[in-house]
Amino acid sequence: MRRVLIPACIAAIGMVAAVLYAQNAPQIISAVGARPSTAAWLDINTAFTGDWQQYGQMFTNFQAGLFSRMFLFILTIIPAVFLIHYILIGAKHFDHDGPKVFYFSIFTRLVHLLAAISFSLLVITGLMVVFGKLIGGGAIVMMGRNVHLVSAMVFALTAVFMFLIWLKDMLPMPCDIAWLFILGGYLSKKKKPVPAGKFNAGQKMWFWLATVGGGVMAYSGWYLYTFRTTPDQLRIMAMIHNFLGAALVALFLVHLYMSLFAISGSLRSMITGYKSREEVEILHSRYKIR
Repeated sequence: MRRVLIPACIAAIGMVAAVLYAQNAPQIISAVGARPSTAAWLDINTAFTGDWQQYGQMFTNFQAGLFSRMFLFILTIIPAVFLIHYILIGAKHFDHDGPKVFYFSIFTRLVHLLAAISFSLLVITGLMVVFGKLIGGGAIVMMGRNVHLVSAMVFALTAVFMFLIWLKDMLPMPCDIAWLFILGGYLSKKKKPVPAGKFNAGQKMWFWLATVGGGVMAYSGWYLYTFRTTPDQLRIMAMIHNFLGAALVALFLVHLYMSLFAISGSLRSMITGYKSREEVEILHSRYKIR
């Protein structure tokens, strides 16, 4: 009997409460037939739960604060770690005047150049949007947003070409696990052969994040630019865009350090297409030199 009476009493109390509330605000009950169903049910939900949309700005402000701190952390900690690495261990030097290995075709180098320029602009303008308040907002942020859009379209195109060009060489290999365990040998000053094919595990992670992750960034960014979706979905897109953006910025800084500082003369390979044979034999010891 109690199992029946308790639910019945709760239902009765709910009905009485609804009737009493309807006497003070009858439009909420009568609106079901007089107004569009979505608007009517929104009124009913508001009556029982309050105006939940008032928390939208709070949510936005919270996310803006969270992401700005996250990007600030990345922009300070990663360069600081690399500075310590450069001071304690320094760059690896290889003989660039001796025998060389042809590594990158002219088409590959052109695609990489366009990708590098467009992605660098994406990082700069994306950070302009994240830290808009610190740089005064207004026209400069709007300009950055427009440059961000154009750069995104250029990078999306080059990312497709990079994916097709390097897909085979970027597939995981057993030696990638060994590379990760020793962090590519970058924690040692000695030049010992490192287990890696044409590309090492770090380069592969950067490749997959930049191409596949870049595609997700383009997808979410399009909705953030056009607002052609619901507010809830926009918030989801914003979270995806910012979390992926933070990961991309982090690995972009790693990529810059490795190509500009950690390996002396490494950038030449993307200009001439040739790598030092010594560099290939040490850092890509599993690569079959043709």
